[in-house]
Amino acid sequence: MELDTRLASKEINEILWRTHKTISTAESCTSGKIACVLTGTPGASAYFKGGLVAYADEMKTSMLGVDRQLIAEKTAVCEEVAKQMVIGANKMFGTDYAVAATGFAGPGGPDIKTGIRVGTIWVAAGNADNIVTLCLTEDEGRDHNINKACGAAIHILLEILKADMAEEEVESSIESI
Repeated sequence: MELDTRLASKEINEILWRTHKTISTAESCTSGKIACVLTGTPGASAYFKGGLVAYADEMKTSMLGVDRQLIAEKTAVCEEVAKQMVIGANKMFGTDYAVAATGFAGPGGPDIKTGIRVGTIWVAAGNADNIVTLCLTEDEGRDHNINKACGAAIHILLEILKADMAEEEVESSIESI
């Protein structure tokens, strides 16, 4: 794990501990690596409720509630599926936040059937009120693609948590006036 991802994970740990919020994951091409990063810091059992590796599309639909028609029309490698995976993980695990990843980690060239290039990975984090997404498109080899997606997801989650924490502090300040 890269140092910046490790530091971000530690900061996520501190925020979730302090705010008593919970997290879950729904992963496809990252195969549980995001969950591994989130639980790599001692004390993660206080906030990490669980994760699902939904590699097959039927697991995305049956377990996470991703719309079958959406996958049929756009494939599982799209922003909308990543968002639905976040919502599904939050529902499945009863968490405040979730992180999701779906894509083609590789190896190989462009996918002739779908037109989606290997290395295309959508990551998403948030909750029903706010989901932030990012699409990675460079194919730098399977391991690097997975590590890059994991790092991006962790950093997106950290930014969401910081923003939500700042918003809660403002609301708290207003209430005390």
